[in-house]
Amino acid sequence: MRASLLALAIGAFGIGTTEFVIVGLLPEVADDLSVSIPSAGMLVTGYALGVVVGAPLMTAAGARLPRKTMLVVLMAVFIAGNLLCALADDYTALMGGRLIAALTHGAFFGIGSVVAADLVAPDRRASAIALMFTGLTLANVLGVPLGTFLGQEFGWRSTFWAVTGIGVVGLLGLIALVPAQPAPERGALRGELAVFRKPQVWLALTTTVLGFGGVFASFTYLAPMMTERAGFSDGAVAWLLVLFGVGLCVGNVLGGRAADRALMPSLYLILGGLSLVLVIFTFTSRAAVPAAITLAAFGAIGFATVPPLQARVMQQAAGAPALASAANIAAFNLGNALGAWLGGLAVAHGLGWTSPTWIGAGLAAAGLGTAVLSGRLDRAGRASGTGRRPDPRPDAAPSSTPLTTAPGAGYGTHSIVEQKSR
Repeated sequence: MRASLLALAIGAFGIGTTEFVIVGLLPEVADDLSVSIPSAGMLVTGYALGVVVGAPLMTAAGARLPRKTMLVVLMAVFIAGNLLCALADDYTALMGGRLIAALTHGAFFGIGSVVAADLVAPDRRASAIALMFTGLTLANVLGVPLGTFLGQEFGWRSTFWAVTGIGVVGLLGLIALVPAQPAPERGALRGELAVFRKPQVWLALTTTVLGFGGVFASFTYLAPMMTERAGFSDGAVAWLLVLFGVGLCVGNVLGGRAADRALMPSLYLILGGLSLVLVIFTFTSRAAVPAAITLAAFGAIGFATVPPLQARVMQQAAGAPALASAANIAAFNLGNALGAWLGGLAVAHGLGWTSPTWIGAGLAAAGLGTAVLSGRLDRAGRASGTGRRPDPRPDAAPSSTPLTTAPGAGYGTHSIVEQKSR
C-alpha cells in the first residue's frame, strides 16, 4: 500500500512543481525568449486556464476507463507536455507545452484521491489521501525552490527536463506499483450535474476564484518584485520561495483547523487578513528584511484560504463530490489565471512592481464580499424556513457515495482530510 501511495505522491510532486516553478523563472524565460515579463507571466495564466478546461474535460473523458489506466494516460500526457517545454525554442512552443501539461492536473488529483482511498481500509482513507498529497506540499517547499535554482544555474529548460524525469519515475511507479482499479459506474457523472443548479454552489466557486485570484496576482510577479524593488539578488529568489513554502504549509494547517471549528467566520477572517497583508506588502517590499517577513506571512495567510474555500464548495455540493472537486480545481486555477493576467496588465501599463499586489488585495476583498453575501443567504434561508441548514461537514454525502476527493485545485487537503479521520 505504501509503495502505491508513493507512486501517486511522486506524480503529485511533479505536477505541483511544474505548475508553480515558472514563477521563479520569469526573468530568465523573458530574457531568453525576448519577451516582456508580463508576457512571460501569461505562462502562469495559460497553465491555469488549461487546468480550468482540463479538469472537467479529462474527468469526463476518463469516466469509463479503469482508474489505473486513466492515471497512466494522464501521466504520459504530463510527460509529453513538459518534454515540449524542455525542447521549446520559442514562446509559442513553451506555452503549448504548458497547456498540454495543465490538462492533466485536475483529473490526476481527483482520480488519484479515489485510488488512494480505495487502497486502504475505510478508517484509513484520510491518511492515505494525506500521504498522496504530501507530494504536492513537497513540491512547494522543495520542488519549486530547487527547480528555480536549477533553472537559474543551468538555464530554464533544465528545470523542465528535471520535471520530465520526475514524470517518468511517476509513470513507472504507477504501472508497477498501483493495483488495477475498476472503472466508475456508468451514469455517475451525469447524476452529479444537478448540483450546479444551486446558486450557493456558484457563489462558493466565485469566492474561490476571487479569493485565490488575490494570491496569484501578487505571487506570479514575486521574483521581479523582490529583485527589482526589495533589492534581493536573483540567486536569493529560490530561498525566498522556500520561505514562502514554509509559510504556506503552516497556513494550510492553521486554515484547516480554523475551518473545522467555524467555517464561515474563518473564511471571512482569512480573506480579510489576506487583503490586509497584501496592502502591507506593497509598503514592506521597499526593503529586504521587512519584505522577507511579509512574504512568509503572505504564504501563510494566502494558503490558509484553501481549506475553508474547499470546505465551502464541498459543503454546498454535498452528494456530488467528484464533479464538485473538478469544478473547484477549475475555480482555483481560474483565480490563478485571473490574478496573473490582471497583475501583468498593471505591470505592462507601467504601474510598477507593486501594482499586482494592490490588485491582489482588491480581489481578496471582492472574495470576502462574495463570501459575506453567501453567508447572508444561508441565514436568510434558515430564518424563512425555505432552506435547510447545510451540513457543516464539507464532505457530507449519502453513505453510499464513495470517498472520491479531498483536495481542491490540488491545494490544501487539511480540512477535508482531518474531518474524515475523525
